[in-house]
Amino acid sequence: MTDTQAQAPGPVVPAEPSASEVGAERRTSPVELLWDLVFVYAVTQVAAILAHRPGWGRFGEAMLLLALVWWAWSAFVWAANAQSEGSRSLRAVMLAATALIFLVGLALPQAFGAEGILFAVAYILVRLLHLGLYVDASRQGNAAWSAIAGFGVTVLIGMALLLAGAVLLHGWGRALLWTAAAAIDYAGPAWLTRQRLRGLQHVAVAHFAERYGSFVIICLGESILAVGVGLGTATDRLTVAQVVGAVLALLIAIGLWWTYFDRFAERAQARLRHDPDPVLAAADAYSYIHLIIVAGIIIFAGGVRLAVHRSIGAPMPISGRLYLCGGVALYLLGLAAFRWRIAGERGVLRPLAAVAVLILAVAGGGLPAWAIGALIAGVLGGLCVVESIAERTDGAHSADESGGQDSRDLEGEPEPASRAPSTR
Repeated sequence: MTDTQAQAPGPVVPAEPSASEVGAERRTSPVELLWDLVFVYAVTQVAAILAHRPGWGRFGEAMLLLALVWWAWSAFVWAANAQSEGSRSLRAVMLAATALIFLVGLALPQAFGAEGILFAVAYILVRLLHLGLYVDASRQGNAAWSAIAGFGVTVLIGMALLLAGAVLLHGWGRALLWTAAAAIDYAGPAWLTRQRLRGLQHVAVAHFAERYGSFVIICLGESILAVGVGLGTATDRLTVAQVVGAVLALLIAIGLWWTYFDRFAERAQARLRHDPDPVLAAADAYSYIHLIIVAGIIIFAGGVRLAVHRSIGAPMPISGRLYLCGGVALYLLGLAAFRWRIAGERGVLRPLAAVAVLILAVAGGGLPAWAIGALIAGVLGGLCVVESIAERTDGAHSADESGGQDSRDLEGEPEPASRAPSTR
């Protein structure tokens, strides 16, 4: 991709991949799986921050730290996507970044206190390694230098503010400066250099979608881990309420998994493969909107930790209900936004389910944690059943009317946004 193409006002339409090229697309490499392991630890730390002394200030700190951690992980997905699968540069840089992210995870609980400098320095080095990996991809002709230089400026400004906040400020001052740092870093590809971004690289779709799907599973695993670890350390003997609560938490995690991965994850990948502007579609749907999805899961996991530490059979305080119900609601709204951006779907089922669980958070005072969990599981179960029936009905109806055209659409042929539903 040349710099001239990267600066063109219109979308860059990549050549249509052949069947052999699609089949040969790279997948997640072992070093990327190792990289993911340290992020399991980092998101666990964020959930622990949410559950420790819950309050609005603590919640804001946890969400800011999650946004920073997410952006580092997502940035490396893009840079790795521009590298060949066997790249030695990719392996060396990601191994170094893995060690640094582990330090970030260690410093997370005290990032706004005594460990602020350790957190900031380790995080900044990770972001600089990301830029270095992109420079190497540009040298190989796999990424456009003009796009890298554009968002690279905002990365450097953001990291300078992060370091200044760690060295010079404490408390709210540090939080405000770090919020500004994150906002500038996010704004680079989202707004300030968006036109350059569209020509950044060719998106290896299978690798890209697989990476983001794996992070969703990592976060769902944290919600399950919170139950197992909490119950394992809370008592020597499990009660009936604890067993019921653990099963319900697992059912909720399965429901969240189902709404993401049942059919739609593959359909989203197919839509991205044939999108006329794949870099911007991937940035919007995966890098940005997926933060909402991930935040919802982590907030829910924080609620699970609160429920386990207090008592699953005791009434839940408002903080716990907001975490459990608000996390699920945020996840569903993020998923609805993802489906709208990548596939143009404007369904109402997920927003309605989100409203239902939010009402439960307000009206569920006095209910024990297991009862809140049962009602959330019921809402998710109903959503999964209704969506599955609707998709099967629509698929059968489209196949009957179009003589098989629907099957080709599911494989990735996009419908223009302005095209009305088929009446043939």
